[in-house]
Amino acid sequence: MNTAPLLHRLFSLLSDCAVALALLLAGGVPLRAQSVACMVNGDPITNYDIEQRTKLNFLTTHKQWTRDEVINELTDEKVKIKEAKKYGVDPTSSDIEQSYGAMGTRMRITPEQLTKSLESRGIRPETLKARIRAEMVWTSLVRGRYKESLQVGEKDVAAAAQEGGEKTETEAFEYKLQPIVLIVPRGSAPAAIETRRKEAEALRERVQTCDEANAQFRTMQNAAIKEPVTRTSADIPPVLRDVLDKTPIGRLTAPEITKQGVEMVALCGRKPTTVDTPKKKEIREKMYVQKYEAKSKAYLQEVRKAAMIECR
Repeated sequence: MNTAPLLHRLFSLLSDCAVALALLLAGGVPLRAQSVACMVNGDPITNYDIEQRTKLNFLTTHKQWTRDEVINELTDEKVKIKEAKKYGVDPTSSDIEQSYGAMGTRMRITPEQLTKSLESRGIRPETLKARIRAEMVWTSLVRGRYKESLQVGEKDVAAAAQEGGEKTETEAFEYKLQPIVLIVPRGSAPAAIETRRKEAEALRERVQTCDEANAQFRTMQNAAIKEPVTRTSADIPPVLRDVLDKTPIGRLTAPEITKQGVEMVALCGRKPTTVDTPKKKEIREKMYVQKYEAKSKAYLQEVRKAAMIECR
């Protein structure tokens, strides 16, 4: 039995339904612009979608994409989103808005300014948000499903570093720290904050060991001492590292006024260690990206083969 005519009639019927729905949602976008170009698993890609994505891609890549390239990208996104939903990967609207806002932050503009910037170029913000959604779900899906195979072994990293004649480790210090805070309610007068700071200075003079710090601050009202944390030189900003290197073991760092109150850090340990060099971290990240891209490409080819895709 020849199913081609049947599929063509089905595609036409679905296309007409999609046009009607698109017109209702778009609220007046011309019928010509809303005609369906492709159906992907029953989900339409309209000419308006193509026009919008073409404008967005030109804005972000400074390259004029062909119509087929844009259709291919939109098709990829449709199958990615459907595949992700099979595994329960479906970000909420607030997740998308947060990512949209973060993009604006990286550009040093507000979400509202980002929206106005897009609209001034004839691009609806929903066009960018659709691309964000597809990237978000696919990254989460690939990393989740193939977590073990994407891991980069230390031996592989070391071998790659040695081939390039790169040093993999460097000398550093490991610090055992206990954060301490003397709580100051928000809105307190400057005099109250200064009183609390002087109290911290007095305690700093008395406390000689971390055991004394625990005994003192665990029983003290409006004060808290947190559980010890371990950090290396690579994890700590140079300014703080310099402070810790000058602080005797068991003593407290100078009081600092923060939103929570007056904070200090008890230095409970400091010992030499080694940490990965920046070059080694760069090599590891590059190897991970290569693995991810290969797995992502193979997976996408797999789900595209199983998809129902028909274009006019």
